[in-house]
Amino acid sequence: MKHLFQRSVRNLLGAVGLGILITSCQKSSDQPEEPTPVVASSFEQLQRRILTPTCATSGCHSSETDPTFNQHRLLLTSGLTYKNLVGVASTNSNAKAAGLLRVKPFAALESLLYHKLNTAAGHHSGANYGNPMPLGKDPLTVGQIEFVRRWIEAGAPETGSVVDSTLLDDKTPSGVPSEAFEALKAPGPGQGFQMRLDPFTVAPNFERELFVRKAIGNTQDVYVSRYEVKMRPNSHHFALHSFRTDQNLPVLNQVRDLRNADNTLNLATALMMQNHVFFIGVQSPYVDYSFPEGTALPIPANATMDMNSHYVNKTGSSMTGEVYLNLYTVDPAKVKNVVKTMDFNNTNLTIPAKTRVTLTKTFTMSKPIKVLVLTSHTHKLAEKFVIRIKGGSRDGEIIYTSTNWDHPEIITYKTPIPLAKGEALVSEITYNNTTDKTVYFGLTSEDEMGIIFGYYLEE
Repeated sequence: MKHLFQRSVRNLLGAVGLGILITSCQKSSDQPEEPTPVVASSFEQLQRRILTPTCATSGCHSSETDPTFNQHRLLLTSGLTYKNLVGVASTNSNAKAAGLLRVKPFAALESLLYHKLNTAAGHHSGANYGNPMPLGKDPLTVGQIEFVRRWIEAGAPETGSVVDSTLLDDKTPSGVPSEAFEALKAPGPGQGFQMRLDPFTVAPNFERELFVRKAIGNTQDVYVSRYEVKMRPNSHHFALHSFRTDQNLPVLNQVRDLRNADNTLNLATALMMQNHVFFIGVQSPYVDYSFPEGTALPIPANATMDMNSHYVNKTGSSMTGEVYLNLYTVDPAKVKNVVKTMDFNNTNLTIPAKTRVTLTKTFTMSKPIKVLVLTSHTHKLAEKFVIRIKGGSRDGEIIYTSTNWDHPEIITYKTPIPLAKGEALVSEITYNNTTDKTVYFGLTSEDEMGIIFGYYLEE
């Protein structure tokens, strides 16, 4: 009886247990399943955590009305970014010449986006692709840059998670700390001269452009065959200007701001710009440029020039600007041809409100010349700058085109372009005035300009 009772109890417990298990399974199948978490694609995270907050911001890459749009023609807003980036050719002339795309799947080093975001020195073998981005803001972190690199190397897909998203949480700074900025080594004795803009402060959320007239330090005539420029991060441009006349020159070593602290125009500084003649201009943190063998730019004895620096600060903290310029000289006996500065300016500009217009100006040669280098200068309304030859066997030929008003093409011709006496260069500039007022020639960013700059040799 005892064994029979125990067997009955075991059978009962087993039946109860089986019933509970069946009931549990039935309840589980009746309840809705837990949804599988949706993992954001790597591209979606790139857009949401990098491009939208740092690039697709007002004034940069957010709208065709942004003042810089005609320069880069790139919108990075959600829904447009992918088709504007992946497999698309850049408007950057050096990037095009190097065969880079904005984003080339599986090839970060052939993708301009990666180079523009990566401020580490030497990562693109010293190639000059213009200002690093985001201009005026803190550089991306090491983790963010690595996320971009891995996404590109994985084929830059629009869907799918292909990169470890924890990289986006890495806060390691990628830029060189301000205190770690190294001075540019000066030329050796007898090799040239160094000019410097001492460290200056750029206020939060402010663009500071300043001028300082400085003596080069040459007690006799010299010839410059090479120049080297090094600047702290977030420089928009640096230019060195000589003067049309020596009358009413600004005080030596005195800082002259183009804008007052309240962002109003400093008229006295703006008026002095009328006396400028372009001598050197760069828009990258580091540039090393040499003129063709046997040619050099002359600088008269005891020369002074205006150093012009423009910095952009879009952060909530002050930043520091600083500029070094080396002018390397060459033995006059080695100079076969003297380089002259081209400064052909169309001051007769009238651009009606809400109108796209193309304006031309002809500059006729009074003697034979050979063109070595051409670049251009306009303000933000210019969409396209074309230079044509007029006259001779190459009549009508386009020898220069730039669609970047803020980063104009700088073309050095391997074979100098000869122009005979009576032949001409024609500037053909298309402006798109999106404002509600007529715009004329002027010195401020609200006015316009149309200048052919460059270097040439007289025969």
